[in-house]
Amino acid sequence: MSNSHPVTCICPGAYDPVTNGHLDIIRRASEIFERVVVGVVRDPQHKRPLFSVEDRVAFLREALAEFPTVQVEVFAELVVEFARRYHARTMVKGLRAISDFEWEFQMHHLNRKLAPEVETMFLMSSPQYSFLSSSGVKEIAAFGGNVDDLVPPRVARRFEEIFPRPQQGTPVSPRE
Repeated sequence: MSNSHPVTCICPGAYDPVTNGHLDIIRRASEIFERVVVGVVRDPQHKRPLFSVEDRVAFLREALAEFPTVQVEVFAELVVEFARRYHARTMVKGLRAISDFEWEFQMHHLNRKLAPEVETMFLMSSPQYSFLSSSGVKEIAAFGGNVDDLVPPRVARRFEEIFPRPQQGTPVSPRE
């Protein structure tokens, strides 16, 4: 631990919604750093969230409640400014595939240009989560699929409220 601040990392993202893959990366980061600040971007610029920022934060706080060194905060500024606000010198990002790396590599260099003191640490996803994405989970849920093993229980319940699962043999539309 440093003299004035614990060794801190940030784990920024939209978390729309949080998946078990996200939770795995955050848990692993909490084993490396003294404090993990999960940053939920208020208004993602590259996609329109399904869930409100309040829901996304509540999902994360409930799922991470057993981790006392992890806190969840909202941010609406550059990610490097968010890191500076929490005295974090490291940003932790999960990687599933080469396509993730290409995007994150580009973002890393842009962030280093803005804040050379903030490093990016990449953690490879655990094999059981290498296929998992928030957009994939939303697609499965929207078509009535079971996402119970992919997301925390509160998120799965919320999906069932938004997208009730059709009964087998029940027409999805009146024309069927």
